[in-house]
Amino acid sequence: MTFQEQIQQGIPDQLPQPKPYETNINHAPKRKEILGEEEKKLALKNALRYFDPKFHAELLPEFKEELEKYGRIYMYRFRPDYEMKARGIEEYPGKSEQAKAIMLMIQNNLDYAVAQHPHELITYGGNGAVFSNWAQYLLTMKYLSEMTDEQTLTMYSGHPMGLFPSHKDAPRVVVTNGMMIPNYSKPDDWEKFNALGVTQYGQMTAGSYMYIGPQGIVHGTTITVLNAFRKINKEPKGGLFVTSGLGGMSGAQPKAGNIAGCVTVCAEVNPKITRIRHDQKWVNEIHENLDELVQRVKTAQENKETVSLAYLGNIVEVWEKFDEKNLKIDIGSDQTSLHNPWAGGYYPAGQSFEESNRMMAEDPELFKEKVQETLRRHAAAINKHTRKGTYFFDYGNAFLLEASRAGADVMAENPSLGREFKYPSYVQDIMGPMCFDYGFGPFRWVCTSGKPEDLQKTDDIACAVLEEMVKNSPEEIQQQMKDNIQWIKGAQENKLVVGSQARILYADAEGRMKIAEAFNNAIKNGEIGPVVLGRDHHDVSGTDSPYRETSNIYDGSRFTADMAIHNVIGDSFRGATWVSIHNGGGVGWGEVINGGFGMLLDGSADAGRRLKSMLFWDVNNGISRRSWARNEGAVFAIKRAMEAEPNLKVTLPNFVDEGLF
Repeated sequence: MTFQEQIQQGIPDQLPQPKPYETNINHAPKRKEILGEEEKKLALKNALRYFDPKFHAELLPEFKEELEKYGRIYMYRFRPDYEMKARGIEEYPGKSEQAKAIMLMIQNNLDYAVAQHPHELITYGGNGAVFSNWAQYLLTMKYLSEMTDEQTLTMYSGHPMGLFPSHKDAPRVVVTNGMMIPNYSKPDDWEKFNALGVTQYGQMTAGSYMYIGPQGIVHGTTITVLNAFRKINKEPKGGLFVTSGLGGMSGAQPKAGNIAGCVTVCAEVNPKITRIRHDQKWVNEIHENLDELVQRVKTAQENKETVSLAYLGNIVEVWEKFDEKNLKIDIGSDQTSLHNPWAGGYYPAGQSFEESNRMMAEDPELFKEKVQETLRRHAAAINKHTRKGTYFFDYGNAFLLEASRAGADVMAENPSLGREFKYPSYVQDIMGPMCFDYGFGPFRWVCTSGKPEDLQKTDDIACAVLEEMVKNSPEEIQQQMKDNIQWIKGAQENKLVVGSQARILYADAEGRMKIAEAFNNAIKNGEIGPVVLGRDHHDVSGTDSPYRETSNIYDGSRFTADMAIHNVIGDSFRGATWVSIHNGGGVGWGEVINGGFGMLLDGSADAGRRLKSMLFWDVNNGISRRSWARNEGAVFAIKRAMEAEPNLKVTLPNFVDEGLF
């Protein structure tokens, strides 16, 4: 069968042969056993409902074995034989260009070069899934190949519920992931209901088909590192940045350090992913001996090198060793997946990666105890360095939150509302006041032709737009504009593309609309093929996350999720091609609500109309909320937006004189 025929077939009429378990693939760890006997039976019935009853007798023991062996039913047998990668949009079967674009983006999320655990349909973060099993993937792709622009596909946590009549301005796909009743949103609830096959953790851009490989987080991390050095009034050259994690998102850190121009040390316990990042040239060197690492860092500092050094081992050992040797760390953070601490997101010190994985599955209570013990050590070592002048920030991965739950010394001596911890979230001190409040966030696009020359043309277009805008931009946003012009100029030479021909930069609503309009005109004129617009959920308006995206909201509303819900509803009727809303993402299940979108530009007048309507809302919804929280940068930005758009009228806050109290 051709690729197109396989897509159109969906779940096959005849059972494919079982597939061997490929040991050279980076697989998800075994999930802990959490289902009772009746629940296991229910999980199997739930899995088998995708298949004709004539296959049940053969599939039942196979699915039962998967559930017992891996803690989940992935249906490995149904993994397609074709190469999993984003193809040119014209290679996909279908009646709707928008649906073809979505198929392209789904395949990009599962590309072996992009996905963390591709055979388990997990894109990043240890548990950020596109689908829960391969039947869902096959059925979704079939629906997309059949749908017209008068239908909408509804996705219930990975499950394609079906095609429903709608209209051309409605989203082609509406995605929800993990939208639980609030009292059923604890970490063990994810384990249980995911094992039952009825919900999943979509992370952010994993479950919304908008992940573009580590490039997305490279850009955000580069801006964060540059601004962290600005905060301590030090040039990155010769400066030392220490962090951990080389997985899906965190793997971007050493590359970002190189772009910023500092010395980066990034620890990782997984040998396979460490080698992958080295092979991809996202990290320059791998070290396994701490004394040799210390000497290498000293040499790099003395020579003011720009270099990234991976330490294959536990990050706690690095912090402790550098303290022992009195090695000055300028800025420090952590980006292990502590949103998922008990299922592979963070590993305890003092035992091997393999031993930890065994303990995680076979003795989860002891594993939790060891993780919390390590978190206490980790925090104690960081505290020693910060007393010597290190600037440490939480990178929004729930490090401080989980460390506090473990009893680590991370709480502020004199806490205030929103400043409960010793150390700030990077959003509190850097991204929030410097970027999000002014409307700058991670705008991204994908060239659906798959041609590098199209990406080059879009880079040039975006750069030209920004360079024209910066001439008349107010002083308050000059630095943000200049950082992004520098970024886009260096994007090609830094070889940031992994998977699809994609790019990201931070832009405000005006920048996003002008860049998108210029793309649409270039498509109309035949200069480039169609382009998919999107963004990270980690943005001005898409995410309500009290310890990350909305951690610089101090009016008490950081625990509310109205903004994210309004964002996805508003995007839906303003022209998005697809929309998504998730529980979890970045900081963990039950800790955040986040949403995203995708929009196909095809050069049409309709696309030009939609992009202006939707992108303006997508950003200014968040600025208005930040303004109401009395964030001065956001008050400035929303006033400017109202001057530009007479139909925008936003309630502004009145400031109260502190002296009155």
